[in-house]
Amino acid sequence: MNVFITGSASGQLHWELLRTQPAHVNLLTVAERLDITDRERVLSELRQLAPDVIINAAAYTAVDKAETEQEMAAAVNTDAVETLSIAASELNAHLIHVSTDFVFGKGDGSPFVENSDVDPVSVYGKTKLAGERILAENNPDSSLVVRTAWVYSSHGANFVKTMLRLMKERGEVGVIADQIGSPTWANSLARALWVAAEKRSAGVMHWTGAGAASWYDFAVAIAEEARSMGLLEADATVNPLTTEQYPTPAARPHYSVLELTHTWERLGIKSAHWREDLRTMLKELM
Repeated sequence: MNVFITGSASGQLHWELLRTQPAHVNLLTVAERLDITDRERVLSELRQLAPDVIINAAAYTAVDKAETEQEMAAAVNTDAVETLSIAASELNAHLIHVSTDFVFGKGDGSPFVENSDVDPVSVYGKTKLAGERILAENNPDSSLVVRTAWVYSSHGANFVKTMLRLMKERGEVGVIADQIGSPTWANSLARALWVAAEKRSAGVMHWTGAGAASWYDFAVAIAEEARSMGLLEADATVNPLTTEQYPTPAARPHYSVLELTHTWERLGIKSAHWREDLRTMLKELM
């Protein structure tokens, strides 16, 4: 299976895809980094490579900056998806696109299923939803949207590593306690994407760690697990904050847990509980 992965190899999901690459997969690369927003070059390169599967791991994920950098967010999260859609159609390739829980609204306390009403509350969410809709219209039988959330890894910048740094430097952090979601180890997501690629799954799927937590719960777990492993030399204090106490340029969903059982049934694999994955990932930092 010849596969092309978009995005920088230094990105945490791309990195996890590389290290979980199945033995039968042949990864196709270009001579230098490919600008996903350069339509003509992307089309030219993909026409030459002729992949069987394209995994779109490229994304503009600066949620707050997207409020003022709307054109850049749309170029990566929407326009580039259209380019990949065109290439996939021409080459008869299967296209897997990674999306986000931010396509939904504020939430009502019930997990979102794949066909729940979408109502993004941020520019980031709107640009990601626009990308999803392009695939639903142009590649309904040969594309897969995989929504995920709260992604972290031992590689790259993310919430877990930021918390560890602040806990070491300050010994105390304040974290939002009224936004609920599901932390996701990028390694788990990568493995799910490889299974989906093998099965040529189409439509929409959800993949996160199992269970739910607030950012505060997540930070408390990071502190506890890291302390038990010796990654923190002293206990760290985690103080709960409300969204009102920590305003941000972009609005966030209050509850964005994704329903997973449909994906588990389709792929034949299940997510581990988010805390179990966190523990496994932290061991990589020891």
